[in-house]
Amino acid sequence: MSLLVKITLAAALLLSIAVPFGVFAAGERSKGRYKKALGVNVVLFFGVLAVSTILMFNGQAQAAEAASEAASSAAGLGYIGAALSTGLSCIGGGIAVSAAASAALGAISEDSSILGKSLIFVGLAEGVCLYGLIISFMILGQL
Repeated sequence: MSLLVKITLAAALLLSIAVPFGVFAAGERSKGRYKKALGVNVVLFFGVLAVSTILMFNGQAQAAEAASEAASSAAGLGYIGAALSTGLSCIGGGIAVSAAASAALGAISEDSSILGKSLIFVGLAEGVCLYGLIISFMILGQL
């Protein structure tokens, strides 16, 4: 893919986000306009993303050796696995912390003697994120 195509795709992705936001910000703010601007933003972004995917994977790639390609593919999948383990565990931990922390704050406001018990539950929820991070370090250590 040439440098001109890369620059054009990067500019198109940025404009697909900036133009609908600018149009929405310039006009009257209402719920209907917000939904319309969000819809246009999503359609433009994923449209440009689809076009860039087609241009990037147009079948003109040439491999030097099959063994080096397999090794780089395995390393790439390892990096994806490490990223997914960290990202998904942090998303799950965030959802758990949001539920546990809001319940803990409500319970503490009624009875302040249960502060220690409620902090344990919030800490357990945060531990999920740390476990995902440890797993990703273990995956990266094997690459």
